[in-house]
Amino acid sequence: MYNLTVCVDYILQQVGQLDIDYLRWVVWLTYPIIISFLLPLILLVFLYASVLFLLVYRQRHRLRDAYAHDFWDGARKTLAALWDGQGRIWHGWRLLMEVFHVTPGTVQSCVDVLKAGHILTISPGGVREALFGDEYYHVMWAKRTGFAKVALQANVPVIPMFTMNSREAFRTPGWGRSLLRKFYEITRLPLVPIYGFFPVKLRTYLGKPLYPSSDDTPETFASKVQRAVEALVKRHQQVPGSVVKALLDRMPWKIKKS
Repeated sequence: MYNLTVCVDYILQQVGQLDIDYLRWVVWLTYPIIISFLLPLILLVFLYASVLFLLVYRQRHRLRDAYAHDFWDGARKTLAALWDGQGRIWHGWRLLMEVFHVTPGTVQSCVDVLKAGHILTISPGGVREALFGDEYYHVMWAKRTGFAKVALQANVPVIPMFTMNSREAFRTPGWGRSLLRKFYEITRLPLVPIYGFFPVKLRTYLGKPLYPSSDDTPETFASKVQRAVEALVKRHQQVPGSVVKALLDRMPWKIKKS
């Protein structure tokens, strides 16, 4: 009986050790996948929370009056505002875009914004450059000339802009760029894993304004702007970029030197 008890205890210990080793193996196997998709999930949660906050904040006057009249009445109306925001959350991105003055960016709407005297920021590379750019900082504008048409029609200068170490703050795995690029080009769905959130030193550099001339076409003017951006990259960015160096750029002696 004693031998049987010892044998059972030994078997249970081995099974327990096997379970622990198996779990460790599963975590090791799935760790790259977890890391790749955790950051987009965090960004999605922050976006969701921002939209919900804006929806509730829009009702701040009604809630303030309710709390001034009765605390529990204010609490009920606050919960009602939260659930109302939850119901509208699927279209809440429109509110977020409205608050930050983000528009679809047709040529005519951009021209109207500039003629009204406002400053307009345009990213010709768009989602493609954000997802598939790498540490070599190649400009990925393809044949996009919409921004050049806007500048020509509004007769305004374009100020080239580049942010140093932007590729080191967030990155797309190499296998993601190679395997999912064709999928994105066909579907336009940004289903690409990213990782990062590294606290690297970011500096934004502005080039000299480029004024369109009467001889410029959208293609020639777009080419001028692209060359100006590439010159900023060459002047201010180490290529290929390094996450370690970008982190060290935050050190006090590096900042003082800069």
